[in-house]
Amino acid sequence: MSDPAYLSLEKLRLSYGDTVAVEGLDLAIGKGELVALLGPSGCGKTTTMRAIAGLLSPIGGTIRLDGADITRVAANKRQIGLVFQSYALFPHLTVFDNVAFGLKLKGITGNALREKVEAGLKSVGLANYAARKPPELSGGQQQRVALARSMVMEPKVLLLDEPLSNLDARLRLDMRTELQRVQAETGVTMIFVTHDQAEALALADRIVVMRDGRIEQIGTPEDIYNRPVSRFVADFVGFENVYAVRDGALHAEKGRVPFTGTLPPVAGLAFRPRHVELGAGPLSGIVRGVSFAGGTREYVLEAAFGMVKAEADAALPAWSLGEAIAFDLPLAHAAPLERD
Repeated sequence: MSDPAYLSLEKLRLSYGDTVAVEGLDLAIGKGELVALLGPSGCGKTTTMRAIAGLLSPIGGTIRLDGADITRVAANKRQIGLVFQSYALFPHLTVFDNVAFGLKLKGITGNALREKVEAGLKSVGLANYAARKPPELSGGQQQRVALARSMVMEPKVLLLDEPLSNLDARLRLDMRTELQRVQAETGVTMIFVTHDQAEALALADRIVVMRDGRIEQIGTPEDIYNRPVSRFVADFVGFENVYAVRDGALHAEKGRVPFTGTLPPVAGLAFRPRHVELGAGPLSGIVRGVSFAGGTREYVLEAAFGMVKAEADAALPAWSLGEAIAFDLPLAHAAPLERD
């Protein structure tokens, strides 16, 4: 990351009518970074992306790109590309003409146009598809056409709105690789919006977790996955057993957890299901749910203090519904939370 403030959002405030959607957001993105805006529906991530693109005017704050204030600059003059969730391709135009569309609006014609379009299609592996039309392509190929259409405009920043949500599981994996390759080869700064934590973890250099129009946590995928700072982030990235620490005790939804270890001075502790030790320990519960998940079995246990999610190797003998089971929440595997 050569410049930590290539794109910066400063005290950004965004609203729809009287409803404030983003409040006082500060974010600095470096040149060449691939950043994910991650969060549930309504958290403000798409609203923030729309403001960066120039499709929504802020009610407060500043947006700067490459040293220039672009807060009030028209969308078509920002040098920012946008790939929509729906791809927004023209079905009656060929792939070549779809990619060429924006270039023609800029007055580029002839050999210069052809060279740019051909280079753009080659960069996304579609050099042999120029004469086809979007209905003749797979979802993944249509996504790559949309990507090429934005990339040939040579944007300073490329925004992608839920770029993989319309693809099946296999194509998602292929497109993750494709996006990483294009970003690495071109060096373009990319920001993508997603509600899928696995997608964000797999693709991003940094992840911005948003909640209720504010940033809850910023960090590398490893930071977010292993060191969530709050109950909200922990729950969002798969720590399904989250407990508050109060007065030196561990507390769950139905009361105090009979925890025997010495608790650290934190707001809470979070445990992934795979870190719950089954078959022995000071705690006990009744198996209320069990499901086979390939290499593991997933369990839902009903303990006196609430429900506990756990995993065990599928090669081990399975516990049955209604069976009592001892278990432990080992402190060594807990993620400490700064905020409950």
